[in-house]
Amino acid sequence: MRARPDRSVTGFAPGGRVSTHLWGANRSVFRGRGMEYAESRAYQPGDEPRSIDWRLTARSDTTYTKLYHEERERPVYLLIDLRSPMHFGTRRRFKSNLAAEIAALLAWTGHDGGDRVGATILTRSGLVEVAPSRSRASVLGMLKRVSDATLLDAEQDGAEPSMATALKRLTKVCRPGSLVFVVSDFSDLDAATEREFRRLTRRANVTCISIHDRMEEALPATGGRLSDGSGAIGVTSLTRAARERHSAGFAERNARLNALAGHLGMAFHSLSTEDEAQSILFPHRRRAVA
Repeated sequence: MRARPDRSVTGFAPGGRVSTHLWGANRSVFRGRGMEYAESRAYQPGDEPRSIDWRLTARSDTTYTKLYHEERERPVYLLIDLRSPMHFGTRRRFKSNLAAEIAALLAWTGHDGGDRVGATILTRSGLVEVAPSRSRASVLGMLKRVSDATLLDAEQDGAEPSMATALKRLTKVCRPGSLVFVVSDFSDLDAATEREFRRLTRRANVTCISIHDRMEEALPATGGRLSDGSGAIGVTSLTRAARERHSAGFAERNARLNALAGHLGMAFHSLSTEDEAQSILFPHRRRAVA
């Protein structure tokens, strides 16, 4: 609930790919029957008489017809990765917590703009799907499932689903023209994932939001221990070559994802666990929290 943005931020950019995050009312580029007045133009054969702009017609020698913005449905889908690699963080919060907060922010933005909002949640135990809906109760129910998936006390049942599997499923259920936000650390980015991204971008406008922690970018030369809850390793025990391989692996994956986004026309944003979730609304203002 606290992640719900100010009511001045309602809905996503009209039409086209969301590359600059111009938030606002979602209006169609089409003109015709609708609720919001767009313009008046000269009457043409076939126009309905009830659409005639009588006031403008009375002031001129030409008959005019009123045109309105037509409403076009565009569902918003969130693909939220909350698998094991997301349950990690060394500054401020886990990656999973930031992903959940971003999910709430995007869900409320879509809801307040009148869009139907749905989700596919990648959890440690499998996929959780929430059908798109405009109701407040549906948004709250979806965010409850996201919140539950950030907890570590639940037992893991079987192998975790892959990002490629989630993308494949989402491609099947989303309607053409849908707006899709993928929030993940993309730890299993591979050829299969890239293939499914290509298929998804043929149907939807996709925005990738990559989440990472400072320790994933580079390990400190001295001090610190990393643990997965069952084992631990001292950073000081790692050689310089090992630390460099670690940093190179992260940089390579990030560059690969950035290149894929550029090739497929997807918007791409990268956030650290130290960043504010709200900064996704205004990428040009983003600043890391000290």
